[in-house]
Amino acid sequence: MSVRKQSMLGVAAVVISSSSSIIFSRNILSKSSPSFHLSRTLAPSSPRFSIRSMADSAFRKVQIQRDDTAFDAYVVGKEDAPGIVVLQEWWGVDYEIKNHAVKISQLGSGFKALIPDLYRGKVGLDVAEAQHLMVGLDWKGAVKDIRASVNWLKANGSKKAGVTGFCMGGALSIASSVLVPEVDAVVAFYGVPSFELADPAQAKAPVQAHFGELDNFVGFSDVAAAKALEEKLKASGTQYEVHIYPRNAHAFMNRSPEGIKRRKDMAMDDEDEDAVQLAWSRSESWMARFLSS
Repeated sequence: MSVRKQSMLGVAAVVISSSSSIIFSRNILSKSSPSFHLSRTLAPSSPRFSIRSMADSAFRKVQIQRDDTAFDAYVVGKEDAPGIVVLQEWWGVDYEIKNHAVKISQLGSGFKALIPDLYRGKVGLDVAEAQHLMVGLDWKGAVKDIRASVNWLKANGSKKAGVTGFCMGGALSIASSVLVPEVDAVVAFYGVPSFELADPAQAKAPVQAHFGELDNFVGFSDVAAAKALEEKLKASGTQYEVHIYPRNAHAFMNRSPEGIKRRKDMAMDDEDEDAVQLAWSRSESWMARFLSS
């Protein structure tokens, strides 16, 4: 099966494999909901999106060192505020993740949000490109980027630091609760890491997780995955919350005009502003609770 034909089902498969190649199982393919229209998602006429952010000017670009490499990151918010590492979806550091970071920096009394560029400057402009980038991601290396980002925040004005992320970033956020001892709290949106990468039953940082009831990505962010995560977190002994939002599909937090259009082009037509605001409110409360000095 070609990369173009694998579609966004690769989200589930690549995280389950946690390797540089997608491993599809019959289980993933057979359980995928028919309501996810593969042909519609991958039509040759799929639109491409210009990469921009209305809030680009709000960010300061920094470079963070880890091991023998360095990567760019983008910072917004008050210098001495609690820090939050904000992890990208499979698209990369595009307008939507920057919009999320600005929103996070303004929650409550303010946070210092930092986006590490896990793709090293590359951005997916359509489904096939985004999947190609995610398939090629060094997941264990990404965890090292997260740890370096958390430590950068703590060395630059933030007494405590949490991690949040969306889709691919959500899975990595939960992985950080297991693998990055410096993380003080996690808020994850619609993504669960593979057991190969990190077992949530070993989570140490408090985890709050958000999922859509209509999410079709079996084994990665559907309701069954959310409930399995809840059981794992219960076994970990850490503090946790798992929230499932009725009538919401994958990536329901993406509310920019471009993000809404992109979701509709991928057969996700749900719009629930109340759910979005509730999720932001819960996130704010969680991070404020565990990141306050």
